[in-house]
Amino acid sequence: MNQKEEYAIVLDYLPYGYPLEGKMMPIAQAIGETNLTLLQLIPRKGITLQLKERVYIGEGKRDQIYYILGRLPSEKLTENAKFQLEEFIDEVIKAKEKEFIEFFNKSTAINTRMHQIELLPGYGKKHMKEILESRKEKEFDSFEDLKKRLPSLPDPKVAIGKRIILELTGRERNRLFVK
Repeated sequence: MNQKEEYAIVLDYLPYGYPLEGKMMPIAQAIGETNLTLLQLIPRKGITLQLKERVYIGEGKRDQIYYILGRLPSEKLTENAKFQLEEFIDEVIKAKEKEFIEFFNKSTAINTRMHQIELLPGYGKKHMKEILESRKEKEFDSFEDLKKRLPSLPDPKVAIGKRIILELTGRERNRLFVK
């Protein structure tokens, strides 16, 4: 079941709104902690939000956020928000390493011609076959283990980070990490 976002991390805060929209209403660009949903948040009057600030957006009373304007279209992401997004994704990958390693241990074929591993930027058929062979002997237990056993692989953390950004900002049909 898809949980609702309870908390979001502020990627950028625009005290005067989007420059070309002329609404002059403060707006925050944020990402949900649970589902990595890009959101536009309207802060309460008199509230100034900081970059990387964790704000409550759940069902109950919200101290800082007046309402959620909706999803943040990727083309509206500010340069600052893109930079913060990459940093945030790096932190998520570090914090949830076990879950991402599970991807390498459990990923499957999407169809007869394509495997989930091949959707990672820089990973092709050759890398996919190496990973599948190696995990038959023993599952991977960390990014270090993966890199040690398969030194020819592009950095798995970097590949996962790039993939998450693609899923958030692109029109990816197959989603591996973003709901």
